[in-house]
Amino acid sequence: MQKSAPLTTLAERAARAHREAIIWDNHVCLPLRPPGQWLDCLSRHRAAGATFISLNLGDAKVPLELMIRMAAHFRAWIGQHSDEYVMAGTAADVRLAKAQGRTAVAFDIEGLRAIGEQTSMIELLYVLGVRWMLFVYNRANLAGSGCHDPEDGGLTALGRRMLAEFERVGMVPCCSHTGHRTARDILEHAAGPVIFSHSNARALQEHPRNIADDLIKACAATGGVVGINGLSIFLGRSDDMLGRFVAHIDHVAQLVGPRHVGIGLDYVYDQQALNDDLAASDDIWPPGFGYGPDVAFLAPENLPRITEALLRRGYASSDVEGILGGNFLRVATEVWK
Repeated sequence: MQKSAPLTTLAERAARAHREAIIWDNHVCLPLRPPGQWLDCLSRHRAAGATFISLNLGDAKVPLELMIRMAAHFRAWIGQHSDEYVMAGTAADVRLAKAQGRTAVAFDIEGLRAIGEQTSMIELLYVLGVRWMLFVYNRANLAGSGCHDPEDGGLTALGRRMLAEFERVGMVPCCSHTGHRTARDILEHAAGPVIFSHSNARALQEHPRNIADDLIKACAATGGVVGINGLSIFLGRSDDMLGRFVAHIDHVAQLVGPRHVGIGLDYVYDQQALNDDLAASDDIWPPGFGYGPDVAFLAPENLPRITEALLRRGYASSDVEGILGGNFLRVATEVWK
């Protein structure tokens, strides 16, 4: 009797799933200074299979001029490396990049502080390649309150006008770093999907940056996605960060379904620069919440291991495909213009 072929191992299934999926990391942080050789570090994401990465242009302490200059620097570098990278303006661009073996790139901005009252800046930033923006980064601005504010006044009238402008131009609204009441207001007023680009479950780790189950449910109700980040202070432990990362994915998936969870590693490529910023800006990152040089980051090299860990947990291949990138791609398809 002829023996049947051996069953495919978990590692083989994971490698194939990772190779075939669109891998989407929704938040990547590079140094905000004119590009040099360090931009080549994005090859680490490419080697890990990344199809799409969202590059951060700045947060609440970064002036608008620097954000625009960094967008120009990044765009020029991507154009000079078009055999491997491409700017993504539409969801179709991401799919095409996958087919061509290139990595698609768009930008994000953490908070609306830099644009002040000028809502017309939202369209300009969209033209430059920004595809999602936080409303508030940790501390209150003209749009609303942050997760580290002692009082949360909710979304302001200006914030509602900004939300309407997001919807007009195709910008995805994000509530990471935003205060609970302000986030609830955004989720209630939004006409389409809202994301938490890089936020973890507060039910698993108590931290003001992590989000409660009611916000996760409200996000899912908009059709949105919660992107799990890879920072130890938000995961809860640094000795098993991959296990904790997958546990946060599983919490969101069990609560609202696997269609509403994704990946936003928040990996910082220049961690010394981050530590310098943390030490100089305790108004934005207040003491007592773990911000400092002891924070560990889940590196992009773990992306294939995330795929295998999800399959080991028993997730269906279609659900793993969504978590790895299909869910954020669905939001982009619906919102980007």
